[in-house]
Amino acid sequence: MSPGQSGGAAGLREDSLVRKSLAGFLLSGILVAFLGAILPAWGFHVSSQFLVAGSYFLSLNAGMLASIKPAQVLLSRKGVRFLLVLSSGSACAGFLYLAAVPMAASPWWRVGGLFLLGLSLGWLTNAAFHAISPLYARDRAATLNLAGAFFGLGCLLVVILVAGAFYVYTVPSILVLLALIPGFFAGSFAKSRFSAAPPPPQPTLREAFNDFKSPGALVFSVLLFIQFGNEWALAGWLPLLLVQRLGASPAVALKILSVYWLALLIGRVALQPVLPRVRHGRLLFLSTLSALFGCAILYFTRNLFGAASGVLFVGAGFAPIYPVVAEMIGDRFPYYHPGFFNGIFSWGSTGGWLAPATMGLYAHLWGIRVVIFLPMLGSCAVFLLAVLLLAYARLTRRPRPA
Repeated sequence: MSPGQSGGAAGLREDSLVRKSLAGFLLSGILVAFLGAILPAWGFHVSSQFLVAGSYFLSLNAGMLASIKPAQVLLSRKGVRFLLVLSSGSACAGFLYLAAVPMAASPWWRVGGLFLLGLSLGWLTNAAFHAISPLYARDRAATLNLAGAFFGLGCLLVVILVAGAFYVYTVPSILVLLALIPGFFAGSFAKSRFSAAPPPPQPTLREAFNDFKSPGALVFSVLLFIQFGNEWALAGWLPLLLVQRLGASPAVALKILSVYWLALLIGRVALQPVLPRVRHGRLLFLSTLSALFGCAILYFTRNLFGAASGVLFVGAGFAPIYPVVAEMIGDRFPYYHPGFFNGIFSWGSTGGWLAPATMGLYAHLWGIRVVIFLPMLGSCAVFLLAVLLLAYARLTRRPRPA
């Protein structure tokens, strides 16, 4: 075989492996959106145990943080296939554990199962991003959009599944059905062959601390913290808000949540051909305006049509923000890679998981309506930070070679 033919075969094999690894993002979306979809089925729409619901999100976050170091060790020693199979198998076990917890038992029994799901999610994210690293090195924005599309599809899938089965199956049956999905993926990943490329280099402790001296890194990290918090706070608490404020049934509330995920999904897919042709500053301004308008509709509406319209505007507004800012700042920090430990940037991304957890305390103190008010403030903060980031990118733009 000639060098050109061998290179082409290697490229085709690499692309095939990337396509298989995209299933990891689909499963990640299922794990992430699961808790927001299942809370009404566990009775939180009538019990108003907001502190307990917040602790569930905190347990999921703790599992993700606990997965960071083991994921690095397992990737370097066992490879990406082992980590994909392990994460899918542990997710299956987590769902089965939650299915075995009786509805009449104390709600704190579910904390261990959610911690296991968080651990599985952290491992799965690391393995999936490692598998698509060759594609990410070629085109950051396109790769993030592609991964985000499969991730959003997983989020949409689990919400539709729970909404469709809400009045048809019991809660344990729904959880067993969800357990079959990662179980199937575990078997599929076990039969696949992935490249044995080493994981991307992680920053040293000195490099991580040096990022605190960089204005761009600080702004980017805070922006990630707030934007992820906006997205996941709304995704986790929207069904409870619609049931308690507007009197929607749990199934209808979950369908409106699926509109939110659908808007995020379509927005990120439609963004790809537009991103190189539109000014980033203008795109961020329009996105923030759409998110603020949607939050205002959700805050003041008194009917389900207004709620669905507001959710549509919010999802469309949130969709472009992360891909745009990641493309703007990624080339200034070579070791920044989503899904891996990246010093200050990883701590910024934890905002997406801490926000739904702290929302339980806020809702307990001030009522469920705060679920809309805080993302509204967060959208304003994201816009201001994005303006600062654009200014920093222009001031530190590298001169083009002659």
